[in-house]
Amino acid sequence: MIKALFTRSVALLLMAVVMLSSCSSSTVISSVPPGAKVTVNGMYKGTTPYTMTDTKILGATSSVRLELAGYQPREVVIVKNEQVNVGAVVGGLFFWFPFIWTMGYEPTHTYELTPEAAK
Repeated sequence: MIKALFTRSVALLLMAVVMLSSCSSSTVISSVPPGAKVTVNGMYKGTTPYTMTDTKILGATSSVRLELAGYQPREVVIVKNEQVNVGAVVGGLFFWFPFIWTMGYEPTHTYELTPEAAK
């Protein structure tokens, strides 16, 4: 009886860990040269390299702007559909809702900034 209860508790704990970890995705945004100001969806976040983490669902987008003195600003859109999230797939086998988090970001996004034209 106690062994069965313990086994069930451990199984539920493992499922919870897999599901909670599968809901978030991260990517490192880098620039060449480094040190660019990072704005995500209009909000200043820091400088490159910057780790972006969120819990958005499959197909969600983030607008990223990189700015560095002497370089042209760079705007990109990162879509959360770049890499399969195995934890969410496993969690989705037990509960349907984690399937909306089955995709994540590539581990890194590196953008080369273009120098401004000489005046």
